[in-house]
Formats: sequence, C-alpha cells, structure tokens
Amino acid sequence: MEYAEDDFLMISGIQHFSFCPRQWALIHVEQQWNENIKTMEGNIVHEHCHDDDFIEKRGDLLIVRGLRVSSRTLGVTGQCDVVEFHRDDNGCRFHGYDGFWQPFPIEYKRGISKQIDADRLQLCCQAMCLEEMMGVTIKEGALFYHETHRRENVALTKELRDEVVSMTDAMHQYFRRGYTPKVKPKRGCTSCSLKEICLPVLCKKKSAKAYYDDALGEKIL
Repeated sequence: MEYAEDDFLMISGIQHFSFCPRQWALIHVEQQWNENIKTMEGNIVHEHCHDDDFIEKRGDLLIVRGLRVSSRTLGVTGQCDVVEFHRDDNGCRFHGYDGFWQPFPIEYKRGISKQIDADRLQLCCQAMCLEEMMGVTIKEGALFYHETHRRENVALTKELRDEVVSMTDAMHQYFRRGYTPKVKPKRGCTSCSLKEICLPVLCKKKSAKAYYDDALGEKIL
C-alpha cells in the first residue's frame, strides 16, 4: 500500500504516539498545543539544526541539516535534524558531489537518554524514509542529547522497524477516524505540556451513570 501525499502524517508524531497515543491525538487530530519549559527548550535546540541551506564538506564527510524526507509506504513526512553522508561505495549518489555517500541520520533531543524507545522510533522512521528515497540500507543512526552533550548510537533493528510500521499504521487509522484515545494516567502526565487540556485526573472520577447504578442497586439503561 502507498499513501497519497495529502494523507502524510508528521514523522515527529511517532515520538508523541510512543509516549502517549492520547497526546499524539490531541496534537495531530484535534490540533491542540500548549507550551511549557520543556517544549520551549526543545524548540531552541532544533532551531540550530534546521538550516535548509546548510551543507558542510569535511573530506569524505558531508553534513546536511534540515533535510526533508518522506515515505509513501509509511505515509509520513518531516525533517531530519542532521544527516551525515560518509563516502562509501555502497552508498548513493548525492547531487553536486562525486562518488557514493552513505547516510547516517542524527536526531537532536533536549534531555537525556530514555528507557522507552520513543526517540529511537523517530530516528528509525527517518532512516526508513531515507532508505526509500535513496535506495540504500541504513543499519545505524544516532541520538544527540543536549543535556549530556553525548551521542547515543542506535542500531536500527528489525524490532524497531516493525514497531515503526505498526505505530504509523495505528496513527493513520486514528487520524482517518478522528479518534482520540481515552486517557491512561502515568508518571509522565505531570510533566506533559497538555496536562491542562488532557485532564488525566478526570479518569479517576466515576461517571454519573456508575453513581446511579451504585445508589439504586440496578443498571440504568
């Protein structure tokens, strides 16, 4: 199956969806957004990456910032923060430069490395887009965390790729239906910029119907 460009979703959404499908739906289906200190810091970090005109050559290395990518197979589009192209006979052609070049995507993040795979899935999705566009195989990419100033190399495994396919498929299904999942409170809710919109605390309240059922000892139809 291939998606039309009008149906493309944002690659960055997979990071939201992995963290919380409801957060993703509030942002991408309902078009709701709210800033907090973490989102503002993230914007500042990415301002230095998305320079569409930036290409730097250092010997056998090309560095490209803000490279726009997409995949008709996954139905997604977006920008890579940085892609390093290393001279490699197994790579692809790069317009304006002789030889063959192997892409190595790098995603910049504001905090520190996380146990959940949200950031790794976003990076993997970018790599899968590059593979489809350039006809290459990308086995590895990297995450650069601003708080620690360390690069974490990420093996783009079959498990990560399968998860990307599964999540993008679910995202498209939710988007077509205009569906926002119910809230499932977790530790991360307190730091979410959308907590005042999502109102996760309300899920702990009983419904009026449940109250009447309990009070009358019968089911209200």
